[in-house]
Amino acid sequence: MKTIAELKASESIIFECIAGSKAYGLATDTSDTDIRGVFVLPKEKYYGLEYTGQISNETNDIVYYELKKFIELLAKNNPNIIELLNIPSDCILLQHPLFEKIKSAYFLSKICKDSFANYAFTQIKKARGLKKKIANPVEKDRKSVVDFCYVRKKKQAVPLNIFLEDEGFDITHCGLAKISHIKDCYNLFYSRNEKYNGICKTDANDICLSSIPKTAKAIALLHFNKDGYSSYCKKHKEYWSWVAKRNDERYKSNISHNKNYDAKNMMHTFRLLHMAKEIGMSKKVIVRRYDRDFLLSVKNAVFEYEELVAKAEYLRKELEVIYKKTDLIERPNLKLVNTLLVDIRQEFYKHQFSISQTN
Repeated sequence: MKTIAELKASESIIFECIAGSKAYGLATDTSDTDIRGVFVLPKEKYYGLEYTGQISNETNDIVYYELKKFIELLAKNNPNIIELLNIPSDCILLQHPLFEKIKSAYFLSKICKDSFANYAFTQIKKARGLKKKIANPVEKDRKSVVDFCYVRKKKQAVPLNIFLEDEGFDITHCGLAKISHIKDCYNLFYSRNEKYNGICKTDANDICLSSIPKTAKAIALLHFNKDGYSSYCKKHKEYWSWVAKRNDERYKSNISHNKNYDAKNMMHTFRLLHMAKEIGMSKKVIVRRYDRDFLLSVKNAVFEYEELVAKAEYLRKELEVIYKKTDLIERPNLKLVNTLLVDIRQEFYKHQFSISQTN
């Protein structure tokens, strides 16, 4: 069982809801619909070799967690998971009676201070990451190994392409031989008569060596900036992966605000910090946001980035005080949680068996 279609057909889902911005009450006309759910892996699958902990679509707008993984994440007070126990009733699409056995009180603990705050500050880093991508776009056509090769000429490092052009040399007649004990440095040879391999193969990620006659004389010392090339390739891949996956409406909105940060990430920073504060003070997870106006003002980039960071730091200090006074449990009772997990799974399998016998 690997796909959502297979999961639906298995009748193993015990909870399904609309999550994200629509559950928070923060949705706009361009907001996606996020679906989250919990399923119990069929008995034969659970006891088999391949355990499936999560099933999702390509964009992760739709995600279902297997009961064991769901309980494990709850025990860690994962913010995205613990809110599923408190989803507004108008967002619940399906709820099996067994799911109602899973209570927030079993899981809400002082761990929330760090799980929510750490996730919140991760959102701040992501928000600032947009500025880097806006200010430092990467060209679509990826550079090659040759673009990171340099030749020593008159005490200077000259790009290989410029060196070859100045000398009137054809790159296909070049050959390289490694120099022992000097990292990424090579003797460069040139001959129209020898069958040298050039500098690198097409689309290769490294230089290629040639068989060099003993009598051949090197025309230059070549250095391949391999670390620089690897770093560039990683940056190129990350940037164009981001371009492919980004929400264009959200991107255009952020650009139009001219604040150079991802305002939606910053909005979630404060949603998470406010929720952590509420949990510490009232032991309640408030999903439908009463602070909607403030959060949407953050999303609309009303504030400067530095101002928001200062506000977030202040809230983080508040959490330290609140969680010292709170009477939340230190952490979930794993023995109790384990018993709950076993009981739900056994009851579900028993129920499935009864249905199969009836049919």
